[in-house]
Order: sequence, then structure tokens, then C-alpha cells
Amino acid sequence: MLMPNRTRYRKVHRGRMKGKAVRGSTIYFGEYALKSLECGEINSRQIEAARIAISRKVKRGGKLWIRIFPDRPFTKKPAETRMGKGKGNPEGIVARIKPGRILFELAGIDDVVAREALSLAAHKLPVKTKIISIHDTN
Repeated sequence: MLMPNRTRYRKVHRGRMKGKAVRGSTIYFGEYALKSLECGEINSRQIEAARIAISRKVKRGGKLWIRIFPDRPFTKKPAETRMGKGKGNPEGIVARIKPGRILFELAGIDDVVAREALSLAAHKLPVKTKIISIHDTN
């Protein structure tokens, strides 16, 4: 699973998700891509599940790029704990996603297989996505 070697802070503020993706919103490496349509947080397990789904579909053909990386720790309080007594302990790490962000890119395989593979990956993710291509005219 993807994970940073170290983080600057053990716990981070939740903040607020707003606006569209400025960086990482165009296809750079592949021919087909999975693009986010809404804000959200994708954890490392979901990224890994999507990667496995794509690689199983394309078998050994093609190349896959993962364009997101989980770098924000999130915390959780234990079950049946009363309110207060500070912030919970770090539970995992997430990648924050804004609309327009490219999540995965694929190259070197035909159109039908690429779209099926990215569709399978989209089912593993908690955000709405859209399959785009450099061959599309729009």
C-alpha cells in the first residue's frame, strides 16, 4: 500500500474541501484516464484495490500510472468513548481529491479494454469519476 516514509505532523486539521483541481487535471503520461468529478478522500486501501482491478483486467499489456498519493493522516476515536479528551489517534492516511483531478492513467492497450479496466477501478473508489481519453475531441 502507498504510504509516505514520514510526515511532518502526526495529526492534521480536517480543513474544508472547496474549488477545482488546479494541478494534475490533464493527461500527461497515458492515453486513457480516470478523472474525479467531486471532492473526497481516497485512502491507501482504495487506491490499491483500484490498482489491482486495473492490472487484473489489462493482464500484462499496457502501462499504468497512479497520479494520486495518500499523504494526509486521519484520526479516529475508539468506539464507545465519551466526548472530549482530545483528538483521536492516527488511523490511516488519505489522498484529498478535488473535481478535475486525474487519478489513474493507462497507455498501450486498446480502447475497449482500457475503458473496462478504468470502469472496474471506478467502482472501488468513493468519488464519482469519468473516463477520459486524449483521442476525444472535447
